Amino acid sequence: MSTASLPKILFLCTGNSARSILCEYIIRRVAPGRFESYSAGAQPSGKINPYVLRVLKENFKIDASDARSKSWEEFKSVRFDFVITVCDNAKESCPVWPGQPVVAHWGSPDPATFEGTDEEKLKLTAQVALQIQRRLSLFTSLPLEKMERLRLQQAVEGIGQQEKISLETEAAS
Repeated sequence: MSTASLPKILFLCTGNSARSILCEYIIRRVAPGRFESYSAGAQPSGKINPYVLRVLKENFKIDASDARSKSWEEFKSVRFDFVITVCDNAKESCPVWPGQPVVAHWGSPDPATFEGTDEEKLKLTAQVALQIQRRLSLFTSLPLEKMERLRLQQAVEGIGQQEKISLETEAAS
């Protein structure tokens, strides 16, 4: 990890409209001032999911009105310490990043695909946000500076295996 500045972390998904935005903003709340957080997408949608903005504001008291959907091309020359993919498509097409960052996959259901009433979509988006918050809490509790790279890689990857969300189960409840 870089020591001259805050560790840089990039969250990637396909559209950069929901999950990666949640990660970018929630880590700022979970670990204020500890990371430079960014998000991007392989094929940015150009807009932020309105349920994501609402969940961030209502559930986390985070104003994400400055959030924007952007391409990972914007960051191709940035040296990140961590690159986390949050959707399977981004995991499969993730480019090689300079500086050998710790790369891991933390898959979550995509709020852009949720069906149902506005209330149901909001509830499912909130559940994804809580999953992300818990994962980020685990991540930020790791003694990053003290861990050997291989052990750090394994720990960060392992966080993505925590708490799977099933839309069928959640939609029925």
